[in-house]
Amino acid sequence: MSRSARIRHTLRHPSFRLAMVDMAGTSLGIAAWGLVTGVVMVKSGLPVGMALFMSLVVYAGSAQLAVIPLIAVGAPLWVVWLTASCVNLRFVIFSSMWRSYFGHLPLRQRLAVGYFSGDVIYVGFMKRFPEPRPQPEQVPYFWGAASTNWLAWQVPSIAGILLANAVPLSWGLGFAGVLALLGVLLSLLFDRATWLATGVAATAAVAAFALPLKLNILVAIAAAVAAGLLMEAVDRRRHKPEVVLLPADSVLPPEEREHLKAGDVVPLREERHP
Repeated sequence: MSRSARIRHTLRHPSFRLAMVDMAGTSLGIAAWGLVTGVVMVKSGLPVGMALFMSLVVYAGSAQLAVIPLIAVGAPLWVVWLTASCVNLRFVIFSSMWRSYFGHLPLRQRLAVGYFSGDVIYVGFMKRFPEPRPQPEQVPYFWGAASTNWLAWQVPSIAGILLANAVPLSWGLGFAGVLALLGVLLSLLFDRATWLATGVAATAAVAAFALPLKLNILVAIAAAVAAGLLMEAVDRRRHKPEVVLLPADSVLPPEEREHLKAGDVVPLREERHP
C-alpha cells in the first residue's frame, strides 16, 4: 500500500474519528494553554521567529513555560537544559509504554509517534487500549488524537506569538493559563498514585519557592518521582500473588493465564520422576 493510500485509510478509519471525539473535551484547555504560552514567549523577550521555531519544534508546553522565565533572566544554559529534561522525564515512561503498542512499526513512524505524543493523548489511548498488545485500530486512533491535540496547541500558540504585542497584560492571560493547566492536570489524575504524586509535588514547589532560578520546579519533580516510586513499592509489597499447584501435564485455562500475566498468580508445577 502506498503512503497516500495509508494516509487516506487512516483518515477514514472509525478509530480516527473516535479519537477526535475523545480529544474534543480537552482541546479547549489545550488551546488556552497554547495561546498563553505563545504570548508569554514573546512578552519574555524571545524574537517572533525563535518563538515560532520553539512552538513547532519543541512542542512541549510544560517545558516551554518552565524554561522561558529562566531564559528571560539569563540563567545558565545547564539550568535551562536540566529543567527542561526533568520536566519531560515523564516521556521516557510514556515511550516505554508506547513500545508495547508501536514497537513493530518502522523507525520513521516510531519517531513520528515520539514527536506527536502528549500527556492527554497517552491517557486517552490507555483508557481505550489497556492491554499492551498491538491492534489494527490503535494506529488510526493515535493519529486521530495526535492531529487533534497538535492543531489545538499549534494554532492558538502561533496566534498568541503573532498577536502578543496586541494583547494587553490586563487581560489576565496568566490566570487563564493556570486554569487551562489545571483542567489538563485534572484529566491526568486517574488513580491514587497520581493524586499522591501531585500533592507531594505541589507541597514541595511551595516549600521551595524561595530558591533562585525557579529551582523549586526541580525540587517538586524530584519529590513527585520519589513519592511515585515509594507508592509503587508499597503496593507491590502489599500485593502478594497467589500460589497455585498444577499437575505436571495440565494446561492453564485462559482466565488463569490472564491472572498470571497480571502477576496475581504464581504457578508451581509438579515434577514427575521415573
